[in-house]
Amino acid sequence: MRRIGFVRFAVLAVTLTALLAVFAGGASATPGHQHDGTDDHLIGTGDWGKIEFITKLEPAGVEPDTIADLAVFGNYVYLTKWGATDCAGPETGGQNSPDGGVYIIDISDPADPTEVGFIATSQDTLVGEGAQVIHIDTPKFTGDVLLMNHEQCGKNGKGGVSLWDVTDPLKPKKLSEHFGDITIGGARDTPDVNQTHSAFMWDAGDRAYLISVDDEEGEDVDIYDITDPKHPTLITELDLNSEDIRQFELGLTDSFLHDLVVKNINGRWIALLSYWDGGWILLDVTNPASPVFLGDSDYPAVDPELLEQTGIALTPEGNAHQGEFTIDNRFFIGTDEDFAPYRLIVTTNDGNEFRAMLGENTEVEDATAITGTTVFVGLACPGGTAVPPAPDLPGDEIAVVERGVCLFEEKVQAVLTAGGYEAVIIMNREGQDACTAVIEPGLDSDTEIPTIFVGRDAGFALFDTPFDLAACLDATQQQASIPIGTVGDVVTKVGAQFDGWGYVHLFGFSITGNTATMTELDTFAIPEAMDPAFAEGFGALSVHEVAVDPQDPSLAYLSYYAGGLRAIQIQCSNPADTSTCELVEVGGYLDPLGNEFWGVETQVRDGVTYIFASDMDSGLWIFRDP
Repeated sequence: MRRIGFVRFAVLAVTLTALLAVFAGGASATPGHQHDGTDDHLIGTGDWGKIEFITKLEPAGVEPDTIADLAVFGNYVYLTKWGATDCAGPETGGQNSPDGGVYIIDISDPADPTEVGFIATSQDTLVGEGAQVIHIDTPKFTGDVLLMNHEQCGKNGKGGVSLWDVTDPLKPKKLSEHFGDITIGGARDTPDVNQTHSAFMWDAGDRAYLISVDDEEGEDVDIYDITDPKHPTLITELDLNSEDIRQFELGLTDSFLHDLVVKNINGRWIALLSYWDGGWILLDVTNPASPVFLGDSDYPAVDPELLEQTGIALTPEGNAHQGEFTIDNRFFIGTDEDFAPYRLIVTTNDGNEFRAMLGENTEVEDATAITGTTVFVGLACPGGTAVPPAPDLPGDEIAVVERGVCLFEEKVQAVLTAGGYEAVIIMNREGQDACTAVIEPGLDSDTEIPTIFVGRDAGFALFDTPFDLAACLDATQQQASIPIGTVGDVVTKVGAQFDGWGYVHLFGFSITGNTATMTELDTFAIPEAMDPAFAEGFGALSVHEVAVDPQDPSLAYLSYYAGGLRAIQIQCSNPADTSTCELVEVGGYLDPLGNEFWGVETQVRDGVTYIFASDMDSGLWIFRDP
């Protein structure tokens, strides 16, 4: 687990004027705003090692925090626009609207990229991690197809997946729009198509298929026949939690599909599924109408990267986010996405301890100041039972809210309206992706009350109420909740334990018949991500995605949010023995004004590997392996 390049990316004490002077020395297709000053991001000194910066392009109408993923195909990059920061504005989509879409960028000359088009989504509709372009050649269709996933951002948002014919990228043609699953648990619960976080296509010869993430139900693996991309057909739905992939003993129960890829390995189409707390799953989709579960990975009892870098022994956090097979199919590399470098421990007056997570609006020092008597206030949703005012008890009162039905912000606002509470604890809801899981609730920054999140089991324990995990996981067995107004235990302390940001895993794997064996060989994190000094004030130092080198099976590239772009190499002391292999950092890039890289893709041109990265604030960045 050697680390190279820490000095290169060290935080520098420089003025903004000096930063701009350094930045002006590099090539840039268009000047970008990126970040202001030296706060909330790491500061770098450019490129080194196996990554050489070429240029960047900021498309028209880009706002900070709006660029998402990207796809590279032929002479074009398809750069996705997540949507505007406020999710409000004009009624029609477009480059300057709040709605999502895809920028089309000509990269025939990688040193001089040119924006040549934009495909707008429906109003309030986003595009995130589902960008891909492949060539499809079936009896029903021949041409290049762009895939984009859809999630909602407002009342008019639409879900599902859209396919566009980009055989001529200058004249894209809609093939099918917002198709997807319209049922939840087998019943049609809403007229809207379910939201889709990510998707992936493959051409299997006479037929073509698409696999996607269903955000809204337990059967979150959806497979479609897209042999005729104008008429996709849903052929399979799966809930792979039924394969006993969760690790309840480690608290890894928030298990749902997050991302996926499919590759032909030795004549079989194999899907690599990133299943959050469930780890990574290998699924044979050679017959997509009847997939075969091959196996899944397990997290170790103690987080290996945290232990090695800090000496802190804690259970792992899960968060399997994305993965890729190396080109020789000997390994796959997976990324854990984790935006919370601290885990909280809540202690009560009866000696119980519970794990908790910070609300997005709450600083660590505010959370650790929480003490007081807990009061259960229900769902705290508009139109529901009103939150009772805080009772007159010794010390402070803490409102305990149940997750579900309405937004976190609405719950917290209801507590504020009721008055008298000094903090909010949100406990998880029932369901297979909830119960004992501890998540980070997204909250507006102006929600001015400390907020933390605990599992449903912890919420029940605060009120000395028996908790039935089996009933919680089974949607047909609704366990009675706690009466509103019930007074519970006293929170005597909230402690904060540093546990680092999200990092990278290297797995060796083999498939024999219908069984896959996966062995974790090494982990990797940038040094700052395992240093408490960088836990706050330097941006998100979690890894996001990985892209493998199309020519060198030992190389891969990481988009590391505020940590920049990194190159890692699989180095083995004995090439024939995968147990001797480790991940070593061999290159990187971090701009003097900072970066926030989301997506990363690779492409070979004239024997050279090019790396394309999407910066959430400024657009497309282009690099090469020197």
